[in-house]
Amino acid sequence: MSYKNAKNILPPKLLEELQNYVQGETIYIPQKEDMRAQWGRKSGTREVISFRNKEIFQKYNEGLTIEELTELFCLSHESIRKIIYKLKI
Repeated sequence: MSYKNAKNILPPKLLEELQNYVQGETIYIPQKEDMRAQWGRKSGTREVISFRNKEIFQKYNEGLTIEELTELFCLSHESIRKIIYKLKI
């Protein structure tokens, strides 16, 4: 994250108003919610994990044990259990 001098980017009236609240400090201005992408959306990771989790649940319903799924998907017993219980609901 790079820092910008407010004097160089804000209108003078807005800068004066901000100075009523904070002076000489660093503040963070978050992006608008609609501008922020959710985790994994841009890279496609979210969809890949969702597909994998559905596959785990399907194989569990077909009779594979949690131990077999841990070996097949290289995940911990706890991770497999959480995925199954989350999708059961």
